[in-house]
Amino acid sequence: MTRADGAATVDVCVVGGCGRVGLPLGIALASRGMSVVLYDIDAAAVDRVNSGALPFAEEGAAQPLTEALAAGRLRASTEAASVGLADALVVVVGTPVDEHLNPDLGAVPRALERCAEHLRDGQLVVLRSTVYPGVTALTEKLLASRGLAVDVAFCPERIAEGRAMTELFTLPQIVAARTPRALARAETLFRRLTDSIVVLEPEEAELAKLFTNTWRYVKFATANQFWMMANDFGLDFARIRHAVAFDYPRAADLPMPGFAAGPCLLKDTMQLAAFNRNNFVLGHSAMLINEGLPLYLVSRLEDRFDLAGMTVGILGMAFKGGSDDPRNSLAYKLRKILTVKARETLCTDPYVVDDRFLPLADVLDRADLLVIAAPHADYADLDTDRPLVDMWGLTGRGVRV
Repeated sequence: MTRADGAATVDVCVVGGCGRVGLPLGIALASRGMSVVLYDIDAAAVDRVNSGALPFAEEGAAQPLTEALAAGRLRASTEAASVGLADALVVVVGTPVDEHLNPDLGAVPRALERCAEHLRDGQLVVLRSTVYPGVTALTEKLLASRGLAVDVAFCPERIAEGRAMTELFTLPQIVAARTPRALARAETLFRRLTDSIVVLEPEEAELAKLFTNTWRYVKFATANQFWMMANDFGLDFARIRHAVAFDYPRAADLPMPGFAAGPCLLKDTMQLAAFNRNNFVLGHSAMLINEGLPLYLVSRLEDRFDLAGMTVGILGMAFKGGSDDPRNSLAYKLRKILTVKARETLCTDPYVVDDRFLPLADVLDRADLLVIAAPHADYADLDTDRPLVDMWGLTGRGVRV
């Protein structure tokens, strides 16, 4: 299929397409027979994808990537003109908060501005990034101001890193748009992946995604606060939690304690707080609990051990178990605190690549005290006689702090 000017066209262009959200989506759509181009400004990631290598770990993505490349249904590009070749654009870019925890409203508009000259009438523009409420409307105004007659939809991603190639096909897809035509086109696109579609207004969908991540963040804060309470009174939280949740469905979603971090949960909780004029006591309390957990942990360790004379080994620097993603990991905050409090701090991780990290065997050999910061399954059967702090209950034998 070609455009009037002779350029070959594709079904979908994913803007930010070589990232942890965009790449699995592109692979999934290509696996369902669509032609996909992944537009990304990261040239190294583009080269890796085109060579058939994943820039990050994502279970189940390697083989369909290879198959899609071989079939000519998928390619990556740094050329902004790629967006003009597609019937549908899916914008998947990071939407950070600034140093004051205020949302950056311009991330999505900036991504579109970089390639706006190549957009054309009749395209479907789908925003998939988590955005501050009102960014979809802002995008509609931006595109209209450039004289573009395009359909705009907001269809937030809700996948978990490492499970994208399962969840893209099994989770319900939220679809939102201002007009029936845009809604129908977006629904048709995502029915390539799932028949389970939930329709909302754009502002409802924007809040739905923020509510989703904030709910998880608050739940983790609740578990962490409960754990601190139990610790402070010398009681075993894991035993208490087991009693609370055992064959009791209403408490089945009470998680174990641990570092609640990563690129989304805190950020989106703060976006929701900003949306509500910073009148979000529950969200801010969750932030204080979760972000304060490393300091609480070190404080308790100081009460029990002579940290100043000890070498402490931190096991796992990713933001969650089984991941190679260190973004916003609280393990780094723990390391920073221990650098001041302990004689020496050693770090290891089986998935995160960092020249400063040591092999697990070296850390186990040199450390006087061990802390599991990321619950990688690799640590479940640790063979060590060193005191081990295991908030997560991964090993079932951690020392109480």
